[in-house]
Amino acid sequence: MPTITALKFGAVFFLFILFGLLTYHNYSQLESLKIPQTIYLGKIELDFLWQSPDYKNDTKSAEKQKNSPFNKGNHNGSHCDIDPNSRLDCAFNKLMNVKECQARGCCWIQVVSAANKTAPLCFLPSNYPSYNMENISPTKSGYTATLSRKERTLFPNDIRTLQLNIMYETSEILHFTLKDPENKRYEVPIDVPVVTEKASTQLYTVNFTSRPFGIIVQRKSNGLVLLNTTVGPLFYADQFLQISTSLASQYISGLGEHMTNLILNVNWTRLTLWNRDQAPHKKSNLYGSHPFYLVMEGDGSAHGVFLLNSNAQGYPIMPPYWSLGFHLCRFGYKTTNVTRQVVENMTRANMPQDVQWNDIDYMDKKKDFTYNLQFFGDYPQMVDEFHKKGLKYVMIVDPGISSSQGAGNYKPYDEGLKRGVFITNETGEPIIGKVWPGPTAFPDFTNPQTQAWWYENIKEFHDQVPFDGIWIDMNEPSSFVNGSINGCPDNNLENPPYVPDVTGGYLRSHTICMTGKLYLSSHYNLHSLYGLTEAIATHSALIKVIGKRPFVISRSTFPSHGHYAGHWTGDISSNWNDMYYTIPAIMLFNMYGIPLVGADVCGFGGAASEELCVRWTQLGSFYPFMRNHNAWKQLPQEPYVFSESAQSAMRKALFTRYTLLPFLYTLFHKAHSAGEMVVHPLSFEFSQDPNTWSIDHQFMLGEALLITPVLEPKTVEVSGYFPSSTWYNLYNGSAIHSKGQYIVLQAPLDTINVHVRGGFILPIQEPSTTTAASRGNPFNLIVALSNQGGARGNLFWDDGDSLLTYETGDYTEIIFRAKNNMLLSEIVHLNSQADDLHLRRVTVFGVPSPPQNVSVNGLWFSDFSYKLDTKVLTLQNLSIFMSEEFTIAWF
Repeated sequence: MPTITALKFGAVFFLFILFGLLTYHNYSQLESLKIPQTIYLGKIELDFLWQSPDYKNDTKSAEKQKNSPFNKGNHNGSHCDIDPNSRLDCAFNKLMNVKECQARGCCWIQVVSAANKTAPLCFLPSNYPSYNMENISPTKSGYTATLSRKERTLFPNDIRTLQLNIMYETSEILHFTLKDPENKRYEVPIDVPVVTEKASTQLYTVNFTSRPFGIIVQRKSNGLVLLNTTVGPLFYADQFLQISTSLASQYISGLGEHMTNLILNVNWTRLTLWNRDQAPHKKSNLYGSHPFYLVMEGDGSAHGVFLLNSNAQGYPIMPPYWSLGFHLCRFGYKTTNVTRQVVENMTRANMPQDVQWNDIDYMDKKKDFTYNLQFFGDYPQMVDEFHKKGLKYVMIVDPGISSSQGAGNYKPYDEGLKRGVFITNETGEPIIGKVWPGPTAFPDFTNPQTQAWWYENIKEFHDQVPFDGIWIDMNEPSSFVNGSINGCPDNNLENPPYVPDVTGGYLRSHTICMTGKLYLSSHYNLHSLYGLTEAIATHSALIKVIGKRPFVISRSTFPSHGHYAGHWTGDISSNWNDMYYTIPAIMLFNMYGIPLVGADVCGFGGAASEELCVRWTQLGSFYPFMRNHNAWKQLPQEPYVFSESAQSAMRKALFTRYTLLPFLYTLFHKAHSAGEMVVHPLSFEFSQDPNTWSIDHQFMLGEALLITPVLEPKTVEVSGYFPSSTWYNLYNGSAIHSKGQYIVLQAPLDTINVHVRGGFILPIQEPSTTTAASRGNPFNLIVALSNQGGARGNLFWDDGDSLLTYETGDYTEIIFRAKNNMLLSEIVHLNSQADDLHLRRVTVFGVPSPPQNVSVNGLWFSDFSYKLDTKVLTLQNLSIFMSEEFTIAWF
């Protein structure tokens, strides 16, 4: 039976249906979706609960429910004869008894079946009134219609008349909106591209029902129903909107940010989207909000649904090359000398490292844009020293600006107050919460004046301390008091008629008042966009200040965030369970268009055992963004603090990462230029294989690398699923010819299993301990032949730091192809930086028999070897200019 979904949210409804995985890839980075939301997922019931319209928020709603026809009760007749698996909740996140339920006009049936004991007791009857559709008419892009209802619902301030717009946006994308035609309401503050005409062909068909209104969307090729809103009534009221649909299967992913498996549990599970500062744990709303879900359809096809979205502009940012190296941080590097010693210890241990970080320890009394003269008096000199070693430096900045220093004592607050950059209360004064420095005001990053002020603060501090990137934390925004130190008003924004299942029970829990006034709207509407707006302002400021690619890592996220910044998954604990959950998290954030994502290697809170830290370092070496970060007063977990054997294992993993950086960098180019993902679930590559759909203990880096980490203690072997293909061990080229099966792999403590998929070519580089040094080393190619003897791959290369190199043509791109016992290169685009690129070694996996001869560009080449047991051909000591096309043949 297909599951049923009830989507609950705010005043304006935007929905995009995307058909096919490739379409989804290109649509995952949307310059869009700027509205807070809350989401509920139930088994056969999936509720998305969003926020609100822009309406006067200083008084409670005067509309009463006493005249509602549904207060007359329901007598549990035939309209309540609904399968428990198809019930739509009528309690709406409240505890309710039978009398209260029937007073709402809803059905109450005590569940007696053990199989359905979690189904709602209070649920909507099948005849609950909804909207009727009238006056449907064609438009150049699709259809428009009027929806109207005569009877009121149990929620106050129903909107009786709605405008429906259906847009056949492309052959693969259907877009529809529901709006209040009489009143302008809060919408995502991003321009929506105008669709001028209907797509000439579609992969979908759209049908309507008029009484009551419903939309049924089917895949044209097989008739599969992808969206069916007739399964439940439509609600559209101030601060509450619900539309229901069936789902094509139980294999649904997305709806982040939560600590979940890749495939969501649809057994009456509630998910709430509302950005909040709290350590990740199950059944809680976390740092970001991403209202997108992807459904596998059963035959390997898939579609996605994106809600409350404007439209696409821009793919993820191209990160600087150095940001793909190893980063090291902890809360507790209390002085510059301590920080210097950490870097020195890494160097002595011969551990690769590119970036050193400091947490708030560097600040003077924890105030932004200051540094402590007693313990960080030579802060600028320390950063200069790191630069001379080939390292980069990243510092933390929180959004909360200290408000208690007194006039004239703290320029960021004084200037911000003068220029009106802070979020204000109903009297026009800054809302004062409490964060690390004590009482704090919160900048309104939707205000152009704030963006200018933020840039000036960053520039002034960078003139003193030449940092290379910024880490923005606490930006949900987080506050240690609920609302403000002076409390919040009592009205419908602070206490709305429907409160989703947010941690703390109130929307203002651990953040500021919902009535806070921002340039664009209320904080009620803009809360979950706060981190995104700060990321945009920080991204823009760094471009102006540094003049190179900005590096920004943020905790709070929202769709389109990947166009401006990366993300880490927050304050996870140092345990095996949390390590596992980082894998689905990183896959999901790649779905959301944020490929520059990682988790705190070895965990943030608690003591990491040596074995855990080794295994996590191995796993983290394949995160797109890799940082070891530790909490205050916890045991140290830098690689050099462990035993020699553990250090050796970590060193091996880190050098493997640095070897693969050209391949990883090329994946980021594909994300930046074409919207592809860096980390893939196996299901995205092998969608015809149902065994892959729920796998989240393995993942793929691009299309070519399968990563199978150890995720349990005291084990030296791991079971991994290998889809039907040929897979080669990255380290020795030994082959697995799989028909689609689980295989037990040996996994000693110094090894993480990595396999190269047959048919792909990896550009790699001999590693050094920094990316700056590695970039000057010779290149190697790993050619993993398919069963048919072919392979392909490519390399994107630029200076690794400059802005818009792809857009301005300042890059080199080379395609590699293998077929018929030959390896060929093709120059797609060339710049002068390729003059320094040399190919020294080629390793070909899967050569069926020993070659007698090898030629390079038509000349005999003798420095090759062949291993009969693994069928690996190796060419060494090549001296090929990669700026020139080459041909290598073996026969």
